[in-house]
Amino acid sequence: MATHVRCGSFFSGQGEQASEDYTLSFGADGIITYAGPSAAAPAATAQDSVLDYSKLFVMPGLIDVHTHLAYGNAKTEEDIDLYQPMEFRALRALFFAQRVVAAGYTSICAPGDAGQISLSVRDSIAAGLFDGPRVTAAGRYLTTRQGLTDWYPSWIGAPDTSIGRLVASRDEAIEEIRVQVKNGVDCIKIAMDGFQTRPNGELVAAFNQDETTVMVEEAHRLGRKVVVHARGREATLYSARAGVDLIFHAYYLDDECLDAMLKSGSAIGPTMTFPRNIIDFTQPHERAATKGRIESTRREYEIACANLQKARKAGVPMMTGTDSGFAVTPYGEWHARELEIFVRDLGFTPAEALRCATAVTAGFLARGERVGVLEAGRLADFIAVDGSPLKNIAILQDKSRIRHVHIGGQRTQFADREYDPLLVTDRSWVNWSDLYTQARVKELRLLGGHLAAAE
Repeated sequence: MATHVRCGSFFSGQGEQASEDYTLSFGADGIITYAGPSAAAPAATAQDSVLDYSKLFVMPGLIDVHTHLAYGNAKTEEDIDLYQPMEFRALRALFFAQRVVAAGYTSICAPGDAGQISLSVRDSIAAGLFDGPRVTAAGRYLTTRQGLTDWYPSWIGAPDTSIGRLVASRDEAIEEIRVQVKNGVDCIKIAMDGFQTRPNGELVAAFNQDETTVMVEEAHRLGRKVVVHARGREATLYSARAGVDLIFHAYYLDDECLDAMLKSGSAIGPTMTFPRNIIDFTQPHERAATKGRIESTRREYEIACANLQKARKAGVPMMTGTDSGFAVTPYGEWHARELEIFVRDLGFTPAEALRCATAVTAGFLARGERVGVLEAGRLADFIAVDGSPLKNIAILQDKSRIRHVHIGGQRTQFADREYDPLLVTDRSWVNWSDLYTQARVKELRLLGGHLAAAE
């Protein structure tokens, strides 16, 4: 028994334009058998199914290569690491993974989560226990005292429930990579820098060149790809020289970094949605605003746009991801904003952005050769959209326009279930965001005339 999809417009994940009056056919195993003009399509038999998407735009399922399933829409780093048990985080991750599918994303990479959470979600979906996206999973970040995820004071240390694994030596790093590969990770995540800077403001790399190269070589020897968090120039350069497969951010890259990327073949996952949302959504009373994060993020965003445009023009591959899993990037909400940013701020055409979010990003995924392009021999992971993203890339953010989502040919549909964030996410004990001195209370007029009368 086969299924035949009559497409209004058809975008394969390659090329510059959509084709009209195409048919997509696939078998019961979810493998595409035909993708081409309807006039040449195989005839449907009495046992076959025919789906009429003739008024819709059919394209490959979208891919987000930067979705942290275990974060739970966190408001603080402590929310990520401390305030829910691993078991609850895994159940929560599966719930949120289905939110991602509802937004049109059929594959994701979960690049760095605590314990075995993302691996367990991946395996439960792959085993057919639950519906959800295809998941490429990493384990905990490898980090040092200068790297992301070492949030806590040195006198406390990194808890076992953290998303980071603090390694104190080259041997510890190698052993952690070997343990993670034994546990079944698809890729290794390295925190190549964090927030520590030199007196001149330059971000400090968490590992030196030799250490970075050794870790990457060992991961590659074991058949795993490597993704890194690297905002600063130094971390980006070390990563590219070592042959890292995917560099997240790379905001402060320079010509030396570009040369190294072109030589090694490293791709960039800019992840511009996260900083853009910080700039656009943070409210004045929130700590991110009062601590100056809006202004610093805005400056970095402008630098990043200029540098990433250079990388695009130089031919460095760009992959789409959003850092979803924070309160400012909730699951299922802003994934497609990255495509709009690619077009508006980085100079991509809509067709180029769509290719980045499908065929190009599929190149990093585990078994990614099976997805990202709608052609014979690949999996029938596709979406049907009301309207053309080639004409208006922003429509992919309107979930009401994502009419149908198919994974392996099967249509997936999830109820838009509400949940209580106070029970699911907001568990850290942050009760106040201000210091209520008499002067501050008077400024806020919280006591009305009472304080003035007392004076």
